[in-house]
Amino acid sequence: YAMLLSLVFLIVLVAAVVGFVFRHEIKANFETNLSLALRNYNMTADQHSDAVDTIQRTLHCCGVQNYTDWEKTEYFAQRGIPQSCCKSQDDCPEGDLKDPSKAKAKVFVDGCFSLVTSTMESKMSIVAGISFGIACFQLIGIFLACCLSRHITNNQYEMV
Repeated sequence: YAMLLSLVFLIVLVAAVVGFVFRHEIKANFETNLSLALRNYNMTADQHSDAVDTIQRTLHCCGVQNYTDWEKTEYFAQRGIPQSCCKSQDDCPEGDLKDPSKAKAKVFVDGCFSLVTSTMESKMSIVAGISFGIACFQLIGIFLACCLSRHITNNQYEMV
């Protein structure tokens, strides 16, 4: 049991170190994938389009860097900026969403990439604290398992 718990501890430790070392590559990869999701955004309910809509609604943002990123997409040519960018769903007609100058007043102008990364970075201390607490419990479990194993082997030949 101690060896299994040690293996899990090492895997988590390696994952944390790799995540810290490659954090810049993770950000760049996220930005690339978010841009790709915008280019492939469509009206059908696929997972990538739903994810873009959820991010935009939740974080009150639009596009990757800003709302003008939508102008480079095929979706914009057909329907304009998506409804998920609107500040108010009641006051966001499709005609205004096709005109970038009118849309600026009706949609969130900030990009999602900076908001997502700043939100993730602000929550990192919480994640690190929880991870540290779990690691402490794992180390205590390893220590207690080793103590139990030693106690069992020391008392193996005791007369009953």
